[in-house]
Amino acid sequence: MSGAGSDRPRARRPGPAASTPGWDGLTSQHGTELLASAAAMRAAGDSLDRAGQRLRRDGAAPDELAAALTVTALREKAAPKFGANAGAMLFTQAGLEQASRLPVAELHALRFAGANAVADLGCGLGAESLAFLRAGLAVRAVELDPLTADFAAHNLAVEAASMRADGEGAPPHDVLTGDATELGAGSADAVFLDPARRTAGHRDTRRLASSDDYSPSLDFAFGAARAARFGGVKLGPGLDRELIPDDAEAQWVSVDGQVVEMGLWFGDAARPGIRRSAAVLRGDAGLAGARAAAAGNAAASGGAPVWHELSAAADFPDADTRDLGEYLIEPDGAVIRARLIGKLAAELDAGMIHDGIAYLTADRATPTPFGQVFRILEELPAREKDLKRALAARGIGRLEIKKRGVDVDPAALRTRLRLKGAGAATLILSRSANRHIALLAERC
Repeated sequence: MSGAGSDRPRARRPGPAASTPGWDGLTSQHGTELLASAAAMRAAGDSLDRAGQRLRRDGAAPDELAAALTVTALREKAAPKFGANAGAMLFTQAGLEQASRLPVAELHALRFAGANAVADLGCGLGAESLAFLRAGLAVRAVELDPLTADFAAHNLAVEAASMRADGEGAPPHDVLTGDATELGAGSADAVFLDPARRTAGHRDTRRLASSDDYSPSLDFAFGAARAARFGGVKLGPGLDRELIPDDAEAQWVSVDGQVVEMGLWFGDAARPGIRRSAAVLRGDAGLAGARAAAAGNAAASGGAPVWHELSAAADFPDADTRDLGEYLIEPDGAVIRARLIGKLAAELDAGMIHDGIAYLTADRATPTPFGQVFRILEELPAREKDLKRALAARGIGRLEIKKRGVDVDPAALRTRLRLKGAGAATLILSRSANRHIALLAERC
């Protein structure tokens, strides 16, 4: 793995976080009642501060009250990620930030169609385990941090109760507290791992610089995924590509233009003939969209496609360079990470504007979920002094600046341009035919 043999200081591997006073009691009956009181006050219009003052007068202990108010605020933030049940779930700041979005977790779950039980090794707050449960799979969840494990068990209980209230039977499920490398997958025929990539803690964690410091290690994660009939490993989208196993399907996932993860799939969770994939979510696809994406098709929600996928058997060769056309295409980050720019170019009848720069150009606009299409209005002078004069002459006061292949700080440049006027546009700075270009454009 990268970094082996280095003399750099080693980061502390993630482990159980130190207990935080007040938090352990949130899973008790008293904690449940305290959270319910805080939620009722919020629903009645009280601010968190006002709710805290009222609960303090009612005798709530300071540590418990601080924890309850924090979870109340996190529940509100969690609704877009966890759906309707978020108001009854338990969260830590770090756990919520790192948890998969609902449609992405459901996309993971559908990789295990045909499995009986999933071992979620390093389950965190249980985002994937919840999706596995909804997909009808028995769940064996393992979490190293005791508080996070307690919260995951609570969250799974909330989901199971919701399923039973809807007339569904909840599959068997359990959350074990301990080291995934020691507890293992048990009898589960599917394994999912999300190695910790941040320092231990319930808030204000930092990203680990080296994959050597992940917990469990990549060697363990890949080995466990290979050993199961179905295997999956969730990793950051920027993982060194040299670490991607040859026998895995690598899928980069983008949500509304933000690349959120790379998933590596093994065994029956991988699809024949596919080793590179870009899955792009526009809006909230939900389970129906996830099913279609797992099958390699666009999904519809209210008639509009939301999940889309581009895939290939290997990295796709880049397209040839060509002269600037009337349109410029900025590929989605998942397409770039998956090295499928050439395949997108073929679909759009487009070419590269310059070798090694992830902008495409075409003579006609073809709508695509895999990138943003811009119509080039005109080419402006690339020299900053002349560019400033040209923008002023056109009355451009609001300017989106995009750049690739040039050493420019967009925020600093915007300040130096001293924009004035009622007009708005996009400025694209890059290179074409070994020269710097400045393109005034508009989104299509």
